[in-house]
Amino acid sequence: MRVLVTGAGGPAGVAVIRSLLRRGDVEVVAADMDRWASGLYLVDAAHRRLVPAGLADDFVDVVMAMCRDDRIDVLFPTVDVELPRLAAERDRMHAAGTLLASPSLRTLETCLDKLALARACERTCRVPRTELVGTPQAVSGWQFPVIVKPRRGAGSRGVRVVSSQVELDAVHAEEDLLVQELLPGDEYSVDVLAGLDGRIIAAVPRARLRVDSGVAVAGVTVHDAGLIETATAVAKAIGLTTVANVQLKRDKDGVPALLEVNPRFPGAMPLTIAAGVDMPSITLDAVLSRKVPTTMDFVEIANVRYLEDVFLPVDQVLPAPDPR
Repeated sequence: MRVLVTGAGGPAGVAVIRSLLRRGDVEVVAADMDRWASGLYLVDAAHRRLVPAGLADDFVDVVMAMCRDDRIDVLFPTVDVELPRLAAERDRMHAAGTLLASPSLRTLETCLDKLALARACERTCRVPRTELVGTPQAVSGWQFPVIVKPRRGAGSRGVRVVSSQVELDAVHAEEDLLVQELLPGDEYSVDVLAGLDGRIIAAVPRARLRVDSGVAVAGVTVHDAGLIETATAVAKAIGLTTVANVQLKRDKDGVPALLEVNPRFPGAMPLTIAAGVDMPSITLDAVLSRKVPTTMDFVEIANVRYLEDVFLPVDQVLPAPDPR
């Protein structure tokens, strides 16, 4: 079985690569736009690939040609900007012999548009009040402080706290921003695994105890029925298949509420794997129409993360791509 994992330089890509390498029945091809991406060097030299940036005009064509030339059975994209572009070509890829391990295009579009996500889930779980800046609904009625954040975008980029009505009135609508109720409680990430039929196989909540540059470097999995039920409801509302990371935060009454959904493997996936749910490996089996568990439990376990070096001869570093 030959599998291609893109985004090999990110923690999510590294987690997927390591999970699949442990199986023993998979040849992993690792790809990234950066020849210094660490995950490239977790596989042997013959399985390292460079690709254009996910937003480049030729990204999809290059990846599809790579899948053809390397006889890739399953493609695991792990970078946000790549996901919808590849999902839009799912049928064409399938016809060429490569299956895509990612949520559907419809699910991706819902998750990557935070306003659409809020509207899709507000009838099934607690969703903080969310309005589009520049609309009449966003003008008044807020209890300050509130959060202002981009309607689209990953991580915490562009997110800021607005403390007063005067400050909110000064926010410009042309930036395509959202204003959202600020929740005071603890924040959790829930890794959710769904079968291709949408059935939820597992939901593993974890507390991010320490974060460095947006990546959790210490955490703990927690058995909490409210978090599991809320994340499961969100996953069903968006029609999730394969894997997504549901971010929740408690409101003033302690009720878990939806912040956003990252419709991909998260960087902290090793903790979920160590807790007993190897989501990349199970996803591979599901995409290949093999039998997978109907439900899975997990153990409570903590982790800390540290830097790890890969040493190799200089001549094994991939050459820089031709700028032409």
